[in-house]
Amino acid sequence: MKFSHLITAGLAIAALTGCGEGGGPSVKVGLNTELTGEMPAVGASSKNAAELFASQINAAGGIDVGGKKLPLKLAVGDNGAKADQAAAIAQRLIAQENVVAMIGPDASACAIPASEIAESLKCPMISPWSTNPKTTLDAITGKPKAYVFRACFTDNFQAGVLAKFVLNNLKAKTAAVLYDVASEAPNGQATLFRQTFEANGGQIVGFETYTTGDRDFSAQLTKIKATNPEVIFLPAYYNDVPLIAQQARRLGITAQFVGSDAWSSPEIIKLGGADIDGSFFCNHYSTQIATPVAQKFMTDYQAKYGQPPDDVAALTYDAFGLLVEAIKQAGKLDREAIRDALSKIAKYDGVTGTMKFQPPSGDPLKSAVVLQIKDGKFVWVANAQP
Repeated sequence: MKFSHLITAGLAIAALTGCGEGGGPSVKVGLNTELTGEMPAVGASSKNAAELFASQINAAGGIDVGGKKLPLKLAVGDNGAKADQAAAIAQRLIAQENVVAMIGPDASACAIPASEIAESLKCPMISPWSTNPKTTLDAITGKPKAYVFRACFTDNFQAGVLAKFVLNNLKAKTAAVLYDVASEAPNGQATLFRQTFEANGGQIVGFETYTTGDRDFSAQLTKIKATNPEVIFLPAYYNDVPLIAQQARRLGITAQFVGSDAWSSPEIIKLGGADIDGSFFCNHYSTQIATPVAQKFMTDYQAKYGQPPDDVAALTYDAFGLLVEAIKQAGKLDREAIRDALSKIAKYDGVTGTMKFQPPSGDPLKSAVVLQIKDGKFVWVANAQP
């Protein structure tokens, strides 16, 4: 190799190696998350899990990179739950802070634009919580992106789980849908639920929309009430659901509420109270049927933060676990090598269950759970296999 090539290679490695607490080399990983904006509970859970993971792996000596243990260093960016900010954070973390990989964003509206940046700059990205298929698919070709992965199931799978649960478990044949037309994940979940529900013999009697930031849903709910559905599917984020449910009950709507994984923050219980008690939603894991790996994570998280972890925290922890496994396999802090190693992980046993990857897709095959909000708690109801 020429001397100039050696210098270039050395600079590339140095650029992707941050400095640890003592000023030595470290593994620098970006966290692009929603600390402020519409869903701060999501960002808080993601950051908590990331810091817990980093503290644990550093206490154990760091990450094995080619036989040398290096500490994990986090570079955290707040995307404000906005698409443009998520893209800007991705650009900064990758191009300016030179992270070896990026975890997040979580919300699909943020993950999709951030994934475009990661793909164009050829930097590995793992979204813990984005279920929208667009996150990992090329917008032009429709084929899987090479550098973008996720730790969660997709809306295609989730919509099928929920539609069949409503038909088979709740024995409901009619449903109405109310969703945020301006938000990526709820939009996709609503459409896919309708398709699956109707394909399996159900009838959608109402299909209403609102826009992010709306606080008066009376017009849409009045239309839904006139159709008298047995179930109302609300693929809305935890901050919207309580207000919708409250207004629905005031209008005399008695239909069963069913939601998506966007309900998963415990904040929904505090905000929704009796109006959402008895509702069902799809989620990524349940603390009630936790594996030994999950139980340890739950115990550690509770001890550190004084509250149980939600699915965003668990999925973030798994995303970091996947990344570290890939870095170990790559044996060097090289984005291309890490991407290649990620694509070759066929199976990973995480907090949220076993993930199976089938190249070239960055979407794992994994199970889901259906939970019920009952007496102020999330109660496990059923498992759903892919």
